[in-house]
Amino acid sequence: MFAEKPVAIIDIGSNSVRLVVYSGAKRIPSVIFNEKVLAGLGREVGAIGEAAQERALAALDRFRLLVKQLGVVRTRVVATAAVREASNGAAFLARVRRLGFAPRTLSGEEEGQYAGEGVLSAIPDADGIVGDLGGGSLELVEVSGGRVGRSASLPLGVLRLDALAAKGEGSFAKKVARAVAGAGFAGAAAGRPFYMVGGSWRALARLEMALTDHPLPITHQHDMPIDRPADLKAALAKLDKGAIRDIQAISVSRFPTLPNANLLLEALVGALAPGALIVSSFGIREGLLYDELPPDQRALDPLIEAAREAGAGLGRFEQHGDMLDAWIAPAFDDGPKMARLRLAACLLSDIAWAAHPDFRAERGIDMALHGNWVAIDAPGRVMLAQALFCNFGGGRELPYPKIAALCSADKLKRAANWGFAMRLGQRLSGGVAECLRKSRLSRDGETLRLEIGKRDAALLGETVERRLKILAGELGLRPEMAAS
Repeated sequence: MFAEKPVAIIDIGSNSVRLVVYSGAKRIPSVIFNEKVLAGLGREVGAIGEAAQERALAALDRFRLLVKQLGVVRTRVVATAAVREASNGAAFLARVRRLGFAPRTLSGEEEGQYAGEGVLSAIPDADGIVGDLGGGSLELVEVSGGRVGRSASLPLGVLRLDALAAKGEGSFAKKVARAVAGAGFAGAAAGRPFYMVGGSWRALARLEMALTDHPLPITHQHDMPIDRPADLKAALAKLDKGAIRDIQAISVSRFPTLPNANLLLEALVGALAPGALIVSSFGIREGLLYDELPPDQRALDPLIEAAREAGAGLGRFEQHGDMLDAWIAPAFDDGPKMARLRLAACLLSDIAWAAHPDFRAERGIDMALHGNWVAIDAPGRVMLAQALFCNFGGGRELPYPKIAALCSADKLKRAANWGFAMRLGQRLSGGVAECLRKSRLSRDGETLRLEIGKRDAALLGETVERRLKILAGELGLRPEMAAS
């Protein structure tokens, strides 16, 4: 199918030219190749410099060969602020066309639209203001109810901030506030999240995580404290390139933009009045893919789809996770948000079967915490880890206290009980669907009851009974097995 073949996005930005090749045009495609070249098309005011053009064209010529060799079936090439605003932007794109590409220059409004779509593709319930910080511009766009609203493009890209910052922080903050107000976004976040999109802000998030010794350095959906920019400002004043090199997740080439990017973030907190700062690793490129999906695919839950795909690829029995979730569900009183995470855990319940038995629980933790998931925050990842740890026989307590501390005790207990229930279902059924269809787990008053048909009563062996007792004990219930 076409959707299973690689597609590519080439983003000709003000600071970098990037190629990303995705596994296909599906709900959450995997990245199979990602490369950027810092061409600096937007470094000179008015026109794109010849040296920058040559760097960009050399990178694009390489990308042309790569997409062919990778079997890419469709390549979209987009250009943003630097090309859009340069006097010789059209002439530069003519040179790009001679390489065989068909570039399209996005308007500022379109940049905001696609950035918003990208955030929604990875955080479907996003409700606030997206800020996409590039080299030449800052796009502000409202997202709510699964839709992108109004947007504005401001000339506040990281390559343009030096002149503003040179006049002092007070002047800088006032000019940012005026620009935001002029675009009609003053106070627009008002207690809602500000979603941070763009390489400079992702680098800031990595720096913040490194400085605070964050135990789970996953940038996507990282919740940065609202007052953190002030702390980062002091830290950045003391850092040099040598210190940045010690933080592996941050590129040295990104370091010069960080002080001004942080200064801008601090000013935007004052101008937009957000209630939270949430990092999004998804932006324009992912928005371009998401925008083309049919409505039924856009409506799919990206976490569940990714977990289902991983479970099918690494597990023994395809789609067993859906049935396992339906089987354990009656034992729990889970609302929609918790039931969603429970389903994700069940879909991943067989991913470690090929590992050595002594390391399956650790494999479950690693997959939950570090898997390429979206639409899940840090506490959600920890709940998945807890459930899979128990499912694979790791016991009641996660072996990493700092990781466990990212989640509340009651949620950890809930997730552990999912794991014990999954472990019971896996032992009873041997991982196949037939036994789950013929049996039933239910909760009746103070009793946790496991029923099966008389013909299959022999399946209720000692190990099954022991695991039922463990689960019932964790739930504060009396276990009961019956053949009827």
